[in-house]
Amino acid sequence: MSEQHLDPNLAQQDDASSLCWYDIQHLNVEGKGWTDTDRYYDRLSARAKGTIREPVWNLSRSAAGLCVPFTTSAPAIHARWTVTARESLAMPHMPATGVSGLDLYVQHTEDQWRWVGVGRPEFIPTNTAQLVGGIPPGTHTYHLYLPLYTGVTSVEIGIPKDCVLLKPDPETRNPLVFYGTSITQGGCASRPGMVHTAILGRRLNWPVINLGFSGNGRMEPELADLLAELDPAVYILDCLPNMEPTEVAERAAPFVRTL
Repeated sequence: MSEQHLDPNLAQQDDASSLCWYDIQHLNVEGKGWTDTDRYYDRLSARAKGTIREPVWNLSRSAAGLCVPFTTSAPAIHARWTVTARESLAMPHMPATGVSGLDLYVQHTEDQWRWVGVGRPEFIPTNTAQLVGGIPPGTHTYHLYLPLYTGVTSVEIGIPKDCVLLKPDPETRNPLVFYGTSITQGGCASRPGMVHTAILGRRLNWPVINLGFSGNGRMEPELADLLAELDPAVYILDCLPNMEPTEVAERAAPFVRTL
C-alpha cells in the first residue's frame, strides 16, 4: 500500500508543546458506511433520521468501530479529542476508556497488530493525552480506534514538529459489515480496540463497519433498507439477544431477502 505525506500546513502548531496537531479528517477514517452523515463521525446516513426509531438514531451517533490508519516515525504520539457526552464519560458497568477513550495499535508484522497505548478520558468535553512515548526509531504504521459509546466532534493526532505524518491510500476492499446489539457495538469492552469487530478486523487484516446498536438490534425493515445500500464482502447479523421469538419469525427472512 502506498502512502503520501500529509501537508504540514494542515497542522495546528503548538509552540508550548512543540507538537503539530493534525485533524484525522485529513486522513482516511475507516468504518464509515455512508458519506452523507449529519456529523462527520456518525455511523448512519443523515437520511436515516426520522425513518428509524429515535434510540437507534441516537446510538448511531456514537463512533463505535471507526478507526484511522496512519504512519509516522515520531518517537511519541499524542491525541486530543472532544466527545459529545454531557454527563459522564463512563457507565456503571463499562469503563471510561471503552465508552469515551481512544485506543492505539501498531502493526508489528504484516499480519499482526499490537496494542501500544490508550487515551484515558478525564474531562468533558475535551481531553489531551500522550498515547505512547519512547517509540523505537523507524517508521511505524498505526490504527487509532475511536470511542465505542459516545460521539466525537473532533479528533487530532499530535506529533513533534520535526516529524512527518503519512496518509495511507484509501481502503478499496469491500468491508465486513456487522449489524447487531450491544455486543456488536462494544459493550462492555475495556478499550475501543477490544470490541470483537475490531479484533477480527486486525486478525483478518480486513476493513470493518460496526453497526451495533445497544439494546436495539431488532432487524427492522428500515435498517435492512439502509444496510442494503452498502456493498460489503459479507454481512454478519447478530441480533438475537435483542429479539423475541415472534420477531425472529416475522423479521429475519425478510431482512435477509432485502440484503
